[in-house]
Amino acid sequence: MKVLVNPPKNSWKKELARPAIKLKDIEKIVKPIMQKVKRQGDKALRKFALEYDHVEIDRLLVTKEEIEEAKELVPMDLKKSIQQALENITKFHEAQKTPDLEMEVMEGVTCMRRSVAVQKVGLYIPGGTAPLFSTVLMLGVPAKLAGCEEVVLCSPPNAEGKIHPAILYTADLVGIPTVVKAGGAQAIAAFTYGTQSVPKVDKIFGPGNQYVTAAKQLAIKKGVAIDMPAGPSEVLVYADETAIPAFVAADLLSQAEHGIDSQVVLVCSSEKIAKKTLKEVDAQLTKLPRQKIAQKALDNSVAFVMSNQDKAIALINEYAPEHLILSVADEDEVAARIVNAGSVFLGNYTPESAGDYASGTNHTLPTNGYARNHSGVSLDSFVKKITYQKITEKGLLNLGPTVEVMAGSESLEAHKNAVTIRINHINGKD
Repeated sequence: MKVLVNPPKNSWKKELARPAIKLKDIEKIVKPIMQKVKRQGDKALRKFALEYDHVEIDRLLVTKEEIEEAKELVPMDLKKSIQQALENITKFHEAQKTPDLEMEVMEGVTCMRRSVAVQKVGLYIPGGTAPLFSTVLMLGVPAKLAGCEEVVLCSPPNAEGKIHPAILYTADLVGIPTVVKAGGAQAIAAFTYGTQSVPKVDKIFGPGNQYVTAAKQLAIKKGVAIDMPAGPSEVLVYADETAIPAFVAADLLSQAEHGIDSQVVLVCSSEKIAKKTLKEVDAQLTKLPRQKIAQKALDNSVAFVMSNQDKAIALINEYAPEHLILSVADEDEVAARIVNAGSVFLGNYTPESAGDYASGTNHTLPTNGYARNHSGVSLDSFVKKITYQKITEKGLLNLGPTVEVMAGSESLEAHKNAVTIRINHINGKD
């Protein structure tokens, strides 16, 4: 990681640049995949499984027998951990439910709003170098709490044509009935168009590589919603003299090991803290099984020394990190000034990995600067808000003249007449 000491503001954008993703080039690869799935359905999914996953798939849908077999393969300590995480995630997302809203805004005019579940959702769960069974919890729990009518999960098969046992165990625990052996852009295509085994969905959720991301962007053009734009995972740690360098280094590395295109950013109050932390990074890196992956991610990363806290906070908001860890003395005060972040972790004893797995918050978060205008996944992501209104005769007499004047001023006479004809009827003038 290169170290920059009090860099001028006009250099921040360049120094904070994420690893470039050539989306147009990737789309050229993804579009034919999408079209083939649209035309050939399950047949295309089997072909792509052979081409990309190097396995022949006879049956795309996971059977009950496979789920029962998977349950036996998951160690008991992992089962208990998943169950604890399930409990915390359920509690936090259950608390996000909001009551229906109903109010009389003026005499005879009542407005209402209620939450209605998105009917059909597709959950994409990566299963390559790191099978993310934790994401099954993060997406499956709010989907079930919201009351989504149909929940379908796609995940790539391994060389034996099976989905990772922990993914199947967690899906069964959450109550997801349909699990499909399909990964990559082809899984997103299946969600978008529907196949013999995969229903067309209304909204797609879940992280993935650059091909999955590109496919999700294309799905939007076909009328299917997605959870959020997303790119490689990232973390920013803000540390001062109260931070413990070994902790900060561990947090940086926990993000770097996600993938070679991940990015970590360190912001320190002094060069002393930066040097101590980077020394710890080097020491801990040598012990990681995914050392090569983490090293490449670190090559895309940068450390800032910002002696002025106001400028440090401004830099953080400029970057808009997916994950933000505040290892500073006044973390609550600093947190109150953060306006752009996916999820914030406060204090030395709050590792980002707690949020990734089991604290209760959701780990599906906006990356690539989208935290400026997008929230992470929550219960709200799985519902729509529908408004209603009911107006009595008295209410229309009260409100009608206002609508008539406004509609007439916009030269929309039919709008005006829809009110006038009713008022005349009430007054016996029709």
